[in-house]
Amino acid sequence: MSTKTLQSNTRKKIYTLLSLCLTDEENNLLFPFDGASDKGEVSFNNLSPHKQKQKKEPAVPQARPFQWRCKRLLDIMLSGIGLLMLCPLLLIVMILIKVDSSGPCLIRQRRIGYLGKEFYMYKFRSMVNNADQRLQHLKHHNETNALMFKMKHDPRITRVGKWIRRYSIDELPQLLNVLKGEMSLVGPRPPLPHEVLQYRKSDLKRLATIPGLTCYWQISGRSEIKDFQKVVQLDEHYIRHWSLWTDLQILFKTVPVVISAKGAS
Repeated sequence: MSTKTLQSNTRKKIYTLLSLCLTDEENNLLFPFDGASDKGEVSFNNLSPHKQKQKKEPAVPQARPFQWRCKRLLDIMLSGIGLLMLCPLLLIVMILIKVDSSGPCLIRQRRIGYLGKEFYMYKFRSMVNNADQRLQHLKHHNETNALMFKMKHDPRITRVGKWIRRYSIDELPQLLNVLKGEMSLVGPRPPLPHEVLQYRKSDLKRLATIPGLTCYWQISGRSEIKDFQKVVQLDEHYIRHWSLWTDLQILFKTVPVVISAKGAS
């Protein structure tokens, strides 16, 4: 089966699951918040809207539309200013990556965003060029679970990669995603398609808002948090209690965390 066919099948499964879990009979966008009831991976064959008994709440943009528009305005302003101010640093990093190892300076990764919308997320390359192929041989070193891969001394990370990951510089190109409206400055980190296919129904709550550069996970320990369900709990707390003031608080708390490299892998 070709790569394009696999990607198409993955996309269809994700959209089918989301259409069943995230809408009611009148096609209103809703989201399940029944954290602990379901276990194991989601079955795409046995889901039915009539079986969804859990409490549902509106997705974040519907809950506070005015504040959501203010959030988008803030994203545009800060990401635009950030890209202009950081241009010299971005250029230096690109040169260092190119000198350090073979391969592109920037990479694009397929990610799942708000309500299952697929987009390409930008990053500085911090690993060797064949990192995905080598991952299969390193999975037995995983320090978390199947939905997250964390390895303290990952041999795929380049010399420059260690430095830019330590200070989250590899994530700076995602300011382009923010400017395009695919991401926000604050929000849950966007998952990979194959990760979403392993989600429990309750894990889908992470897709109830636009993904972001930073959130509670980043200011609560980052790589020190190795339990995916803890990440989901932090994201659910953000979604349930979201406000523009919450975003501002998280942004201010992110700055010292990044400078000190607290919790960086």
